[in-house]
Formats: sequence, structure tokens, C-alpha cells
Amino acid sequence: MTVVFNSDTIAPHERADAVAAAVQEASVPSHVVLDGPDERVHATFDVWWFGEARIVRASTSGIQLIRTPKQVRTSPAPVLAVAVQQAGDGRYEQGGVRRVVRPGDLHVMDLNAPYDFSRRGDGASTCLHVPLDQLGLPADSIGQAAARVQDSPHYRLVANHIVQLTADADALSADPAAALSGCASIELIRGLLLSACADDGSVVPSDILLSRIRAYIRRNLADPGLGAEQIAKAHNMSVRQLYKIYANTECSLEQGIISQRLERVHGDLTRPDQKHRTIAMIARRWGFRDPSHFARRFRAAYGLTPREWRSTALAPDEA
Repeated sequence: MTVVFNSDTIAPHERADAVAAAVQEASVPSHVVLDGPDERVHATFDVWWFGEARIVRASTSGIQLIRTPKQVRTSPAPVLAVAVQQAGDGRYEQGGVRRVVRPGDLHVMDLNAPYDFSRRGDGASTCLHVPLDQLGLPADSIGQAAARVQDSPHYRLVANHIVQLTADADALSADPAAALSGCASIELIRGLLLSACADDGSVVPSDILLSRIRAYIRRNLADPGLGAEQIAKAHNMSVRQLYKIYANTECSLEQGIISQRLERVHGDLTRPDQKHRTIAMIARRWGFRDPSHFARRFRAAYGLTPREWRSTALAPDEA
């Protein structure tokens, strides 16, 4: 476990400001209103990582969090928050929907839409943060699902999963397979949201299938043989059916695969722990078999050669 903040270590007259800053650091920029005088304000935040997903457990005195439209515009969130209330009743309003969140209740907080959450008196919650790019769902579907998750048959399964993941987080996050637990958690959240959307007809089977295909692609980006035939076979469909599903998406199947691979290489070239690997090794690691083709696509995407980008990105580290 990593305790990222404990107000007991802060002088009483400085706690309110420190807690407000810690709340925003653990989530996203918002207006933080704390209940009570400085000496009564308290908070503890614990964080565990499971690959690209993370659990944040928060225990605080009375609090109100208001995220405004301006904050959403200027500080978009890369994650979706799915929380289970552990102690104290919370009141949550988003998109015109108001809910009282009691201990044991799960709620989805769309961090890319304005909201108002408040709780009087001491309380606690545990929150699973999942990357939006891993979910692969449209923003409007997430917003619609957030208001309906309590009607999904997956609701209690996901709530129990988050509670159990938190209860065993020390051991699970330290295990070599921690990232797999994170992947499983992301898949559960995707299922919850798709199920909630499907109740009102806003998600059709092709959308669900597209989400599965995108998840398959993310899991297999490093496979140089990843392509239409392999993907279609894995999903028991023809290549023609696969392309038909992609016909109305923002980019083609091939473009999507190449873009994601380039993003992985782009990121790895900035990592000090990857300096011992050649650019060609990193490119091959993410499925690029032709060095010339890779170099052309990289420069077209980022305006620099891979070598120029790596030199620029690592210069401060090497100085």
C-alpha cells in the first residue's frame, strides 16, 4: 500500500489547504469545500496500482466537491471513476440526476462532465480509476450509463469486485500478475457500462462487438501478425463483416492499429529504463517489422524522426 497523504502529519492550521490540494491531486481539479474548522478537517488517501488501473481509497471529514464546466474544458480527465461508498451517506448530482449514495452503493462519476458530490461528517469511499482509452466507449454512452448503472445486472458484481480488490490490494498490487487484475477490472467496467446503455437502446450489438474488438487489439498490439484476418477469426466473423463494423468509425482498422503502436513506441522512447534498447528493438516490440515503414509513419505522425524525438525527450535526463 502507498499512503499518498495523511493529514495527521500536517499542522492543524495548514490542514484545510493541504487536504483540498490532496483531494484534487488524487482525482481532478474541482472546487473543494471542507466541513468544519481547520483543526477538525482530516483526510487519508491510499493508492494501489494494477497495471493501468488504480484503486484510490479516501477517508475524509465532511466534504463537497464541485466540478464546473470550465474545469471540465480546461482539465479533461483521462480516466473514469467508479466508486463504492464505504462509510457515510453521500449526495451526488450529475447530468440532472440526483442520488443518495449509501454505504455499499456503487456510482460512476464521469469526470468529464460537471458534478456535485457532498457528504456531511466523516466518511470513506474506494474508487477504481480506469483509463478511458482502455474502455474504448463513446463519451455520450458513458454519460448515459453513469445515470443507469444501478439498473444493470452487473451492478452488484462490480461493486463487490471493487470492495474485494481493495480489501486484498496490498497482496494483489504486489503480485506479478497485478496488471492482469487491472485488465479484468477494466473489462468488468466496460461490461457494466454497456449493459446499462443497452437497457435504453442506446448501444446496439455492433457497438458491443466493436468494443470487444478494440480491447482485443489493445491486448495484441505487440503481435506483428495482428491484422484483419486474425481479428476476424478471433471474433468468428468474416473480414468483410469486420470492415463493415469499422465503416462508420473515426478511423480505419489499419489506421487505428498503427496509431496505437506509434503511441506505444513514442512513449517508450521517452523512458529512461528503455535507453538500453535500440529504436529498432522498441519498434519491433510493438509490431513494426519494417524499420523504414516505421520511421516514415513516426515522422508523419510526430514531425520528428524517432532518433530526434528520443534525443529531445531524454535530454533533461541525460544532462
